[in-house]
Amino acid sequence: HLRSGRRKMAEQQKKKLEVVQTLDSDESCQTFVLHEEDHTLGNALRYMIMKNPDVDFCGYSVPHPSEHKINLRIQSRGPPAADILRRGLTELNALCEHVLNTFEGAVEEYKMNQATENTEPMETG
Repeated sequence: HLRSGRRKMAEQQKKKLEVVQTLDSDESCQTFVLHEEDHTLGNALRYMIMKNPDVDFCGYSVPHPSEHKINLRIQSRGPPAADILRRGLTELNALCEHVLNTFEGAVEEYKMNQATENTEPMETG
């Protein structure tokens, strides 16, 4: 029973990232399938990858609105597409961390200013 339960759990947990295998063994040109993702990640990741000077093409598509996955195609000028994808994900993660830290800092600064304004005595005139 335990094995069949584990097998069912494994079948239910889809791979998050899949590499589409082609007959051509050129690693600089590959298609990746990102499961449970949509335009939010697709467009941001495409933007980050296209900033890389080693990239000739990067595009993504959502095969069908009822399918929760995106197909991401990368063509580079030599480096393996998997390395390009990894770098794009790392850079996008760093950008998101920066935005989050900047936002949280601004919220804290706002809260401190609000607290200071509320504790200052009001002038009567």
